[in-house]
This record gives sequence, C-alpha cells and structure tokens, in this order.
Amino acid sequence: MIAIAGSKGGCGKTTVTVGLARAFARAGDPTVAVDADRQLPNLHAVANVDRTPTLATVEADAVGAAVQPLSGTTGAGVIAAPDTTDRIDLETALDRLGNEDVRILLDCPSGCGPDVTDPLAVADAVVVVTTDTDRARRGARTTIELARRLEVPVAGAVVTKHGGETETIGSELGIPVLGTIPEHDAPLSADATERAFDHVVDRLRRESFPDRARAATDSNRLSTGICALDGALGGGFRPGSVVALTADPASQSEHLLAALTGTRGTLYLTAARSRRSVERTLESTREGAVTPTVRRVGGDARFEDATELIDKLPEGANLVIDSMNAFERGDRERYLEFLSGLVDRVTETDGLAVCHCLEGGSTPTNRSVTTHLADVVVSLRTYSAGVGTGIEHTLSIPKVRTERAAVETVALELDTDRDYEREREPSSARRR
Repeated sequence: MIAIAGSKGGCGKTTVTVGLARAFARAGDPTVAVDADRQLPNLHAVANVDRTPTLATVEADAVGAAVQPLSGTTGAGVIAAPDTTDRIDLETALDRLGNEDVRILLDCPSGCGPDVTDPLAVADAVVVVTTDTDRARRGARTTIELARRLEVPVAGAVVTKHGGETETIGSELGIPVLGTIPEHDAPLSADATERAFDHVVDRLRRESFPDRARAATDSNRLSTGICALDGALGGGFRPGSVVALTADPASQSEHLLAALTGTRGTLYLTAARSRRSVERTLESTREGAVTPTVRRVGGDARFEDATELIDKLPEGANLVIDSMNAFERGDRERYLEFLSGLVDRVTETDGLAVCHCLEGGSTPTNRSVTTHLADVVVSLRTYSAGVGTGIEHTLSIPKVRTERAAVETVALELDTDRDYEREREPSSARRR
C-alpha cells in the first residue's frame, strides 16, 4: 500500500495517483487507486468515474463492490472517497484493502493534519509529489518529516510539471527523485507522460516495502493550520489541549492565530485590540473558509466577560485569547480561578485553546501560572537571516504534557508579504 502525498495543494497528487495506477497495470500489477480525501475529493473526476460507490462500501461490503474500472486500462480500478456525511472507520476500510492481492495507491489530502496522518499511518511507503517551486519543496519537506515521525518509509519524490535536472531537488529534499512528469495538456494519455509514469513504476517495482505493523495514531488530533507545527506533533494537538503560544510582539505571530481560525469554528477574544482591528487582520492573513467569532473583552470586567463567553463554547471549537498579558497582570487567585475554568471548559468540549502570551519588557506576574497549567508551550522566534535574505521564523515546543518532554525546533513559513493592520503592546512592553 503506497500513499501518494504532498502538503501543497495543486502539486498534482491525484493525477500522479491515476497515472501510477495505469502504469502499474501496464506492468502487470493489478492496482486500485483510492481517494482518501473526504473533504475535497476529486479522484473520481480525474479518473472519469462515478462519484459512487465509495470507500464506505468497503467497510460494509466486499471490496470488489466499491471498485470502478479505469477506462482504457486493464487491471486498474478506482475507489471514490466517502461522503463527508458517511460514518466510516477509515482504518478498518483500509485494512480490508490491505488484505487484497492488489496494489493499493492512496490519494492523500493536502496539508498535514489528521486527515493526512490517517492514510499515511497505514501505508507501507509514501511517494511525495511536488513541483519545482520554493513553496512546493517546503511543503514536500513537511510531508517527509510527517512520514518519518509516523515511521513510514519514504520511497522518493515525483516532480510534476518538470522535465529537467533533478539532482538539486533530490539533494534539497534528502530523498531520491523517482522521476519527473512533464507538463502536458493531457497528462494521463500523452505518450511522453505515460513513459514518465512507466519509469517511476519501474523504480518502485524494484523496491521492497515490507508490510508494516499499523502505526498507532489518534485520528482525532486537531490541526493547527500550520503544517510545520502539525508535522512536529504527528498531525496536530490532542482534543482538550490548552496551548501557551509565547512570542515577541514583532514576531508576526498573528499569522499563526489566523491560520488556526481557518481550521474549525473559533471564538477569538481580544483583550488589547479593537474587534474591528482583529477582524481586518484576520481578513488579510487567513486562508481558511471558517469565519471566526471575534469579541472584545477588556477593562475591570474582562474576567467575567471572557468566562461568560468561554462557558458557551460548542463541542470541538477553537478558543484564541489575544493576548493573555492583560489577564496575567493582577490578582493571582482571580487569574488562577479564570484559567482553571478555561482549562475545564476546553477539556469538556474536546476543543483547542491557544493563549497568546507576548514577551518583552517586564514579564506579567502570572505568566508562570499560564505555562504551568497549559498542556503545551509553543515558542515562536523570529530572526534576521542576514542582509538581503529576509526574516526567518522557528517554532520550538519545550513542553508537551501528554507526550515527549520536548519537540525539536522546526522551521516555519509565514506569508508576511501581505499588508495588515497590527496594534502591538506599548513600547515599554517590547523587547529591548
């Protein structure tokens, strides 16, 4: 069972999945391509088959009932992704497929959250798909890191829309390049692209990928929307986690908060900025399709107002408090009661809370209370990479209560080219 993966959308994973299925069949290996992306499924469209039956049929019936033949090829088939409303045990369905005497190719979703870790975790190897762009290669490295954390062998990379030299790409990714797929208007039927897919299959057939014991994964992990962070945590945070995000006011950490609001319903409490200012910032930086609820909580009633809103958090929602500094200053007992109630509510709802803790200047009196009660502490650091080379961002995770003691530092890509309004802490609170 081979996973076809890549965290960057639009790199050609689905086309590669279908092209490899056809090529394996031409080589005499019966193959089934399976759409493992239930949020944005398109394998059926690329393969030109019906939307049903789906992978849900595999769980409830015989495997053969779910397979549709790939036209123009003998020995290759397709299984469409389950509908978003289907209740399906993905691991059970994929395990059934793994027992069949055919090759299975899993067309994985983009990104690196739980939707990706589930199919990756049951695969015997992964093929990473990328284009030859800086952003795509960064996404490929994230996929490689996630696969290695799940202990899935990385067979190599397939570079799409490319027909040139690959030594540099392979060196940068640290894995072999299995082949390149030239850009073509008909990538699944042109002679040049068929030869390219045949070459990749020839490389893969010479490799031996022993059946792996299925890796234990938590399919309920909550994605942060930041691939580097999700990859470091095996797909995201555990439900019910409270995270302290520490960052310098000038670090552009609002990009991380914006990414989080795009993953699921979010209550965004702003203690320092106006509601409209936060909404403008989110509109200019976020890419998700979910609109957060932004509320201003400030002044003497900030604890009571915030608690009232937090008590209404729905199941599985995000909570962002930006920033915690306004709460951390003041009476310790009052703050401890507030934070303990927050922890209890996030645990009850299996949600995810991110407390934005700005650093620099004097440390708030109760910062140690925040980092002690938080399940995870994530530290964002921003560095100048040198004259003419721009800014670099790194994340370190010094505390993960339920897992390893710490996670190594990971590089972080932030799209900081956009213009946005940002109100920072007073100058006296900034790092000198």
